[in-house]
Amino acid sequence: MHYQQSFSFYVSVFFLLFITSVSARNTVLYENPNKNITTLPDQVTLKRRGVDENHAQKSHITKHFSYINGRRHTWDRSTLMLNYALSPNHTIDYIKASEIHAALHSAFSVWSSVIRVNFTETQNYEQANITIGFYYGDHGDGSPFDNTVIAHANGPGRGAHIHFNAALIFAVDFSSEKSDMAYDLESIALHEIGHVLGLSHSSVPESIMWPTQSPGTVNVKLTLDDAYGAQLLYGSNPDFKLDSVMSPATKSSGLGEIITICVLLVVAALFSCL
Repeated sequence: MHYQQSFSFYVSVFFLLFITSVSARNTVLYENPNKNITTLPDQVTLKRRGVDENHAQKSHITKHFSYINGRRHTWDRSTLMLNYALSPNHTIDYIKASEIHAALHSAFSVWSSVIRVNFTETQNYEQANITIGFYYGDHGDGSPFDNTVIAHANGPGRGAHIHFNAALIFAVDFSSEKSDMAYDLESIALHEIGHVLGLSHSSVPESIMWPTQSPGTVNVKLTLDDAYGAQLLYGSNPDFKLDSVMSPATKSSGLGEIITICVLLVVAALFSCL
């Protein structure tokens, strides 16, 4: 048993160091607050990679306005249990309440599948760790919505919330959605939960934490970059499967094979010391 525990520990450490070397250039946990805002899809958004910070502030879809500059800011990791609640008063009526709850549940479940944090929905809105609602314009939190902002979030910590811009259109099923300007609710929620957990934007275009989202686009799968960033903050879910966050392109590049080879090398090295 002792050797098994030691083996698991060293494999985990080696894997973490290896992934760090592969993705450190692409993972952005914390950066200048001016970059923690997501833009609506226009020509500037499509070319956002090289845009300067002042220009990047002009049109945004999501705003992470609770930011600890240069420091890892997390929820209390001794609890590993957070609850959330949807406002009974600030919601939308063109999507069934059950479908809104299902989309939120799914988004939270995606994050909990990779980190050691569990999320549960509560009906006690006032006491929830994370409150969620749909709001118009200036809604009293110091960050008024305009027609370029889809949603914003703050956290981790007391008062953490996710606000969606009620003036825009959201959808949960694009097979029946008639508007070509609707935003996928689960995709936007998934991004905002990342901010609530303490993640900033990523420079990886496929990442959930990439700072742009187009109408009609569904992106509800975390990438290696997303999972790695969150796991640095909260640790890995014991049931986490690497394949679940590896894209076909990543797999075809040989990264999975390289990781397997490295793990086998660690196994050989450990057993040679027994």
